[in-house]
Amino acid sequence: MAIFQLPRQTQFYKGKVRDVYSISNDLLVMIASNRISAFDVVLPKEIPFKGQVLNQIAAYMLNATKDICPNWLLDVPAPNVSIGKKCQPFKIEMVVRGNLTGHAWRTYSEGKRKLCGVVLPDGLKENDYFPLPIITPSTKAEAGHDEDISKEDIIAQKIATEKEWSVLEKYALKLFERGKSIAAKRGLILVDTKYEFGKIGDEIYLMDEIHTPDSSRYFYANGFEERQLKGEKQKQLSKEFVREWLIENNFMGKEGQSVPEMTDEWVNTISKRYIELYEKVIGDDFVAENMSDEETYESIVHSLNAF
Repeated sequence: MAIFQLPRQTQFYKGKVRDVYSISNDLLVMIASNRISAFDVVLPKEIPFKGQVLNQIAAYMLNATKDICPNWLLDVPAPNVSIGKKCQPFKIEMVVRGNLTGHAWRTYSEGKRKLCGVVLPDGLKENDYFPLPIITPSTKAEAGHDEDISKEDIIAQKIATEKEWSVLEKYALKLFERGKSIAAKRGLILVDTKYEFGKIGDEIYLMDEIHTPDSSRYFYANGFEERQLKGEKQKQLSKEFVREWLIENNFMGKEGQSVPEMTDEWVNTISKRYIELYEKVIGDDFVAENMSDEETYESIVHSLNAF
């Protein structure tokens, strides 16, 4: 993907997955690339149409939740491009979990019963529901691994005030409830997800992507209870299958470990899984769009001129 020089551009940041352009210090252009990351490492091959899938799911979900809290999104001028308001971000990710899975299960299975200051009940199996959804925040690292952090440490370190935390907590739980409701209509369970927030003045805004396969984990609802009773793995739509493949091939992003070879067949499989999730979550056929760099640039400029 080309790196653009946009009108009134003041800053450029290349993230693990997104290229982010600051415009006149009050707008952001966010381009979702086809890069894929796991364990905070960008994998060596790109996944066809992944950027479009992420961008279009995020736009759909941001529009479906804008009655809950204000969000950053203003326009989607190209399949993998979003333009929105630039916020001053909180340096945390609000991770909401409805089920004991992923990082929470790995922690739990080691015998620990506290995660990010939240006490976990005894007697749960992998993928069981928590009595109520929990929030397990993590720090937003500029580089390297994000770290678990408690509500108390967030306030003590002045990452957010107590008043701001109460708003972040309220928004995150309401967004998760809405996400679960949308998923349920499609025969899915929203298992866990992350939200990022920022401020413009004194107002808190929802930022970035929400309820996408990169930021969330979904299980198929059909057969969930039966699989739990039998102790079988849950059928899921998320990026977790990529993480599981890496773990099976002895890679967890640790020093001295090498990323296993990604065959064309495997890359194609990942792409199909992303498209499957799009179609399942949105309830519409995925229409692959291939825009040239020149067309993308012109669409972005046209949209920026409108603002």
